[in-house]
Amino acid sequence: MRKNFQKTIYLLGKAGIFLVALFAVITFEQAIPDKMYVPVGEKASYQFGVPVSVVLKQEQAEVFEHISKTVSQVKNENPAHYTVTCKLFGIVPVKDVEVTLVDDQMVYTGGSPIGIYVETQGVMVIGTGEINTSDGIAQNPSKHLVKEGDYILAVNGRKVNSKEELIQRINECGEHKETLDILRNGETIQVEVEPVRVSENAYMLGIWVRDDLAGVGTLTYAKESGEYAALGHGVSDADTGLLMDIEDGWIYKTNIVGIKKGKNGTPGELSGVIDYASSARLGTVSKNEKIGIHGVLEKDITTLGESQYMEVGYKQEISYGKAYVISGITGENKSYEIEIEKIDYSENEENKGIMFEVTDPALLELTGGIVQGMFTSYNGNNTRKSSKIKGLRCSSPISLTKKRLVFCARYN
Repeated sequence: MRKNFQKTIYLLGKAGIFLVALFAVITFEQAIPDKMYVPVGEKASYQFGVPVSVVLKQEQAEVFEHISKTVSQVKNENPAHYTVTCKLFGIVPVKDVEVTLVDDQMVYTGGSPIGIYVETQGVMVIGTGEINTSDGIAQNPSKHLVKEGDYILAVNGRKVNSKEELIQRINECGEHKETLDILRNGETIQVEVEPVRVSENAYMLGIWVRDDLAGVGTLTYAKESGEYAALGHGVSDADTGLLMDIEDGWIYKTNIVGIKKGKNGTPGELSGVIDYASSARLGTVSKNEKIGIHGVLEKDITTLGESQYMEVGYKQEISYGKAYVISGITGENKSYEIEIEKIDYSENEENKGIMFEVTDPALLELTGGIVQGMFTSYNGNNTRKSSKIKGLRCSSPISLTKKRLVFCARYN
């Protein structure tokens, strides 16, 4: 009996140690960033909130000293990238951090709503299904051959740019097998599919497709060169949820005509009217990534409303407490007060990183807290660098609980 009791105590002790270790791993993963960007010529200040010291991995010397050189000088003398080790109580290594030295960067703040229109690379497949032949027989000719998320680039060697062109190519081939050039997971493959006749001179493959997408979002920031970032999350297909491979895209002026207020568990949304006139076109869309869209403005950013030219801050500089979001949902870019409550410095999820509560009465009255696509950035004022923009690409709410929002705090 006593032996069983001792064994139980021993097992409970081991389980306790395991749980403590697991808790510590999760805590360090969130509290210590995987990557840091340190401006050259500046002494970095880090508030990890855990008892660790940071040493240069290669030489075990204390790092993050003031470096009064440019990035080009650093590259000539030392690597612009290096790795540091975080040690618990200065003894136990717990995590390595990749550090990159960068020159100071300046951007114009965003906040203005924009209309977004993108065209896919080829024609995107959103699914397959049964179709009735001219004889009334249900068939699914593309089943197991063409997959959701494929992009049809050509039919029998002839390029396809739109749904209309795809239909034309299929009808021209008639009942003969067709060779489709398909982009799948970054690789181009060929698939043979035999169309079925549905009526006189009309043939189908049983594929649901999409070739464009439009919506309303928010400009995050713009550089002096005209390069911009927007949206804060990738443009994804509404049916499949997959990130879209785009061929072309443009952004346009838009007017917000409605605001659906956010509620607990539901972020709400903005409704807008996009002006597709050539005079209303603001710029191009060249990249669609998980963290937002990128392109070049064709007009001066001042045409989008009031903007401030500010220095870029980095994720590790973000601290708890009062901060501001910038939004132009009223037609004028304004700053609204928030309270940062939680920061996840890890790179586990690109579109999450900060949880905050909206405290500004004007914004709460206007939107109920958070609505999708509402703001683009926030500017903390509780550090000595209150003039820095931090947490850019913050236009996509991920979750809402009691007016709190989790979003990405990353700048490229």
